[in-house]
Amino acid sequence: MSYISSFNRAACSKTTIIMFSTQVYTDRRNKLKKGVKSGIVLLLGNSESPMSYASNTYHYRQDSSFLYFFGLDSPGLAGVLDIDNNEEFLFGNDFDLDDIIWMGSQPKLADRAQMVGVSKTKAFDKLYKFIKKARKQGRKVHFLPPYRGDNKILLSKLMDTSVDKLAKKISEKLIKEIVKLREIKDTYEIEEINKAIDTGYQMHVTAMKMAKPGVSEQEIAGFLEGIAAAGGNMVSFPIILSQNGQTLHNHLHNNTLDEGRLMLTDAGAESPMHYASDFTRTVPVSGKYSQRQREVYEIVLRANTEVIKQSKPGVLYRDMHLLAAKTIATGLSELGLMKGNVDDAVQNGAHALFMPHGLGHMMGLDVHDMENFGEDFVGYNKKIKRSDQFGLAYLRFAKELKVGHVITDEPGIYFIPELLANWRADKINADFINYDKVESYLDFGGIRIEDDLLITDDGCIEMGKKIPKTVAEVEKTMAE
Repeated sequence: MSYISSFNRAACSKTTIIMFSTQVYTDRRNKLKKGVKSGIVLLLGNSESPMSYASNTYHYRQDSSFLYFFGLDSPGLAGVLDIDNNEEFLFGNDFDLDDIIWMGSQPKLADRAQMVGVSKTKAFDKLYKFIKKARKQGRKVHFLPPYRGDNKILLSKLMDTSVDKLAKKISEKLIKEIVKLREIKDTYEIEEINKAIDTGYQMHVTAMKMAKPGVSEQEIAGFLEGIAAAGGNMVSFPIILSQNGQTLHNHLHNNTLDEGRLMLTDAGAESPMHYASDFTRTVPVSGKYSQRQREVYEIVLRANTEVIKQSKPGVLYRDMHLLAAKTIATGLSELGLMKGNVDDAVQNGAHALFMPHGLGHMMGLDVHDMENFGEDFVGYNKKIKRSDQFGLAYLRFAKELKVGHVITDEPGIYFIPELLANWRADKINADFINYDKVESYLDFGGIRIEDDLLITDDGCIEMGKKIPKTVAEVEKTMAE
């Protein structure tokens, strides 16, 4: 259960800080220190990112690992765990009068640190001396892969190395220990994800009701962004919304919806504490699926629901990907688009002409949780190695499912003209694909259906309020 703490420095001004209880962050840091065992853990927060000049910034987004262990959603902070001396520090600066004039009364650094159970604070510029002393003593400084330019520069100064050599100093030990902690969602996190899903529900139902001939994609996408902001934060990733659904991540919204087309919407929101949702629905612009659209849609829906039935602790998600692939290959064979033995077709990757992506990814504080560490650290391990086969190689999460995992289930079927032309010219998987018939679908677009799943003791559940998904449900919602 999250709680809200408020600081009131003036009668007319109040700053609200939303976070979990102090003990949650203390426990997380203690577990991390126990796992890393020795040295210093350095967790950098994010700073503001200018949009067009220094004081005109993008919507602020704190680093997710800093949030996980320190909970403070404001710029200019760094957390340090001195494991050898069992000390914890928060580096940052107090707000000055100029800040307060523009931002209102703000809590002191020491007060913010106390809220997350950290007793020692230092000015941010003291971080250089602190890290330099530790390195001079020959102590290991553990840090994560930086993904923002300013933190890359900061780390290069702290570690006395060039930016292009930072990768050699990144701590795999720290990465693996954080993945071990963050991949299992506790009840507090699940509650936050469900808040994001509630907002996601409103976004997708709104998109369904707005999808009519003559409406611009941009208008719908704009409404969805507004819903996400009203839900407490922002979208969890740039909205994918297009009648050209054959482009997997189509962020262009420059079309006017046409009668007879399909509109694919892949969108999610962040909760006030930055936990994500991520759903995809594909709906008929006319309000009714055509026979051909319905046939393909039902195949994708069957793949989606079969994965839900079979996902449980101990199962490899790679096997769930292959289950979805086999379901899709079977359905397309029944339509005459594929041919031959289904198992052989999947083994040879023939289905990837229609689904050239992985089944899903882990989700939490990031919509693709922890992928800034590198996908292989999150979705693979010593036992499960990434395939080099087209399609399967793009599976982000393949390893064994555990209780507390939150993952996406997002099979799809797409008719991509350029990919088809390439495969046909090179006669790729010609034994399994009826190229002539597939070419008659090149005006089809694409269909993807995505849900967020929580792995439980004996299976999995679809999280949150169910967004209309069956043909009947979608058509009924669009008619309302």
